[in-house]
Amino acid sequence: MDTLRGNGVRMDSIVSILLLVVFSTVSAQIRYSIPEEMRKGHFVGDVAKDLGLDVKRLVSGRARLVVDDNNQYVALNQNKGHIVVFERIDREKMCAKKSPCSFSLEIVLEDPLELFSITIEIQDVNDHAPAFPKKEINLNISESMPTGTVFLLDSAVDPDVGVNSLQSYSLKANKYFVLKPHTRADGSKYAEMMLQTGLDREEQSQHTFVLTAVDGGEPQRSGTVKIHVTVLDANDNGPVFTQSTYKASVLENVLRGAVIARVSAVDLDQGYNGNVTYFFTHIGDDSPCPFDINAHTGEVKLAGDIDYEITPYYEINLQAKDPWGVAGASKLVIEIIDVNDNRPVITLASYSGKISEDSAPGTVVALIGVQDKDSDKNGQVHLSIDGNLPFTIKSSLRNYYTLITQHDLDREKCSEYNITLTATDEGVPALLSSKTVFLEVTDVNDNPPAFSQSIFNTQLLENNSPGVSVLRLHATDRDQGQNARISYFLVDSEISGHPASSYFSINTESGVIQALRSLDYEQTKYYTIHVKAQDGGSPPLSSNVTVKILIQDQNDNPPQVLYPVQTGGSVVGEMVPRSADVGYLVSKVVAVDVDSGQNAWLSYKLQKVPDRALFEVGLQNGEIRTIRQVTDKDPVNQKLTVIVEDNGQPSRSATVIVNVAVADSFSEVLSEFTDFKHDKEYNDNLTFYLVLALAVVSFLFITCLVVIISVKIYRWRQSRILYHSGLPVIPYYPPRYSDTLGTATLPHVYNYEMCRTTDSRKSDCKFNFAGSQNMSIMEPSSRGSTMQRLQSEKNILDEPDSPLEQKPPNNDWRFTQGQRPGPSGATGGPEVAMGTGPWPQPPTEAEQLQALMAAANEVSEATATLGPGTMGLSTRYSPQFTLQHVPDYRQNVYIPGSTATLTSNPQQQQATAQQATQQALPPPQATAQVEPPKAAQTPASKKKSAKKEKK
Repeated sequence: MDTLRGNGVRMDSIVSILLLVVFSTVSAQIRYSIPEEMRKGHFVGDVAKDLGLDVKRLVSGRARLVVDDNNQYVALNQNKGHIVVFERIDREKMCAKKSPCSFSLEIVLEDPLELFSITIEIQDVNDHAPAFPKKEINLNISESMPTGTVFLLDSAVDPDVGVNSLQSYSLKANKYFVLKPHTRADGSKYAEMMLQTGLDREEQSQHTFVLTAVDGGEPQRSGTVKIHVTVLDANDNGPVFTQSTYKASVLENVLRGAVIARVSAVDLDQGYNGNVTYFFTHIGDDSPCPFDINAHTGEVKLAGDIDYEITPYYEINLQAKDPWGVAGASKLVIEIIDVNDNRPVITLASYSGKISEDSAPGTVVALIGVQDKDSDKNGQVHLSIDGNLPFTIKSSLRNYYTLITQHDLDREKCSEYNITLTATDEGVPALLSSKTVFLEVTDVNDNPPAFSQSIFNTQLLENNSPGVSVLRLHATDRDQGQNARISYFLVDSEISGHPASSYFSINTESGVIQALRSLDYEQTKYYTIHVKAQDGGSPPLSSNVTVKILIQDQNDNPPQVLYPVQTGGSVVGEMVPRSADVGYLVSKVVAVDVDSGQNAWLSYKLQKVPDRALFEVGLQNGEIRTIRQVTDKDPVNQKLTVIVEDNGQPSRSATVIVNVAVADSFSEVLSEFTDFKHDKEYNDNLTFYLVLALAVVSFLFITCLVVIISVKIYRWRQSRILYHSGLPVIPYYPPRYSDTLGTATLPHVYNYEMCRTTDSRKSDCKFNFAGSQNMSIMEPSSRGSTMQRLQSEKNILDEPDSPLEQKPPNNDWRFTQGQRPGPSGATGGPEVAMGTGPWPQPPTEAEQLQALMAAANEVSEATATLGPGTMGLSTRYSPQFTLQHVPDYRQNVYIPGSTATLTSNPQQQQATAQQATQQALPPPQATAQVEPPKAAQTPASKKKSAKKEKK
């Protein structure tokens, strides 16, 4: 087709020649001949010229083509009078094997009606090659087939006709077959193949030949077909494996069912005789085989799990058998290829989880072990961490790494790290595993406490209460725990020559500054102290801050008047002449206020201003001026009370008295002021003395009343203690009253003692009488009622069960002659020494009164002489009792219940004893009328007697 189109010029010339020939021979019919497969619009013939018609006639006659069938292969061009190809023409489709191949059409003209017949012959073009009906011809020939046997082959088909149709067959030369061509009666050709040499299937079971069919066109075309000859077998051979050892490799992660290898055994026989089955042999039960073989195909598939880390390869025996039991053997070696199917395993061989923030770079944090079960590159592992951390990984030993610090650590910036360890192998694709470890950075005291500002300013109102909170300081420490525990201290400094700690204190825990005293703005306007904040680290770190305390003023000071000065001697203040005009400046009150601000703003005003006031004071300047003319009715002496008041809240004030004299001469003023002063001072002094006298009288009355009540209560308590306490009484005898007469002793024995109990801490005096005589307890102040009390007590003693009756002494109170201390002359006769002498006679009332008066003066001296515990119970009742602890008062001592008189002078013991036996007291009835002798006067008694004479 393409060749034909390429020769278009040559074909046009051929058509022109044919048209000329037809036109010359047949005048009534036009015949055109064109080759097939012409392109659309190709020129076929010039109808107008060939028919002798004008082109205008074709147009005016509306010339048209009339076709017999529906296919319009050509078209008429009226403007040129040409017939052109309208549709591609396929001769084989139009006429098949018919020859020649043509079609007819008519040209119709109108006005007048004319009809012209045209025949167009389609010439064959060799546009088809011979083609076999099948692509391959398969022949099955037994290897025992005899030679000379003929095999009919399929014929080729060529749609072209004439020379362009099939002309011959050819077969590729071989030693087994030859080709024999034949021609049928219709002229078609076919071929046969004849066996000329015997076949051997074991030598060659398949034979392939190429049969070629060729046409006669120009250019020549051909078609081919393959002839496959299969040599059928005869059973004369056994199976034989293609390899003595099969080798295969498989990845360890291959899925079950995957074909691992394909083994093949060859049996030269064919058909049933050539059927081969495959088996595994010598497989132990202890090691199950993870593979399976197809008995018919020889495919080895994975039937179980394989793991390179467990078994790196397998060696399996193979066997192939034909149906008659003839077998062949071989061996299959399967190598397991390692796959990167194991992730690295990270283990911490040594790790504490903590590191100090002052650790130097290069400090080992952890020892890390990494394992990978894979082999070769799949088992080569690299350990890494995030590059933003201050740590790095260093290879130590095989499969071991150390995690070390790379930079300095700072807990305050980062107190903990989450370190992600990533282990990556070199497999494809690479597997990795990660492990996160928590590392805590322990604190080191490397940060001092810090305040939010270097200077703190605060305000405090003056006159504060001691202990008031001034300011709360707060410092922060970036450290942790004990290192961040902050204590606050005042730095030693002085304020006005005194330590700052005397003004302020600070709570060491809370940082609250407190004022220790009341502060005064007028003394100090502000205070500057320094506070130190110290942490609890070792060694501790500290920082200082300055605190400036501004004292706020309070209105706590009244105004102070500087002028006029108020003194006692200054009476006349200012003098105003009677001729003074309105606005005359009398005086000016000058005052100041030590407060500040509005508390020091002063205002002045007069107190009790009368209706017709003569003066006024300036509100702001304190100037006293006249507000009207002076008249005769105005008094000479005028007293102006000026109130100076500040502007504080609440306000404070001061008053000043300004004496103003309205007079023209000083003498008039002086006389007036002198009288006024005298009267005033007299009245003031009288009032003062009256008030003072009233106060003194009231005080004295209350004091006397309290003293009397106290004395009464005291005496009542002493009497209760003496009679009802039941405590032992230690007698004490005052000194210097044993010698009253000329012999230096009383005519009768008076026994008076000072009794001291262990709990009263007080002393009383009492008389003891001999035998069954009454015993009176005397008080120094009861002089006038002595006889009456003695008589009343005598009635009590007369009762048989009276507790005051003297009883005879027992032997425990006896003293030997050597043990009896006392004054000289106290030694008694034999009966006195033995304790069997007579009891002393009771004294007369006069003698008792005289002795009582002397005893009252001296009892205090005796009481002060004895120390606490002297003559106590322990010494009194001790068998080794002596009077060495009793001071020597040079007097006679009487022991109750005994007739012995103790004296401290051994030489006087005998004289005293004799005098005691010679002098006997008269009976109580007789002594009542006898005047008592005068006793020797002591210095105290002389003073009392002198006072009595004066009274």
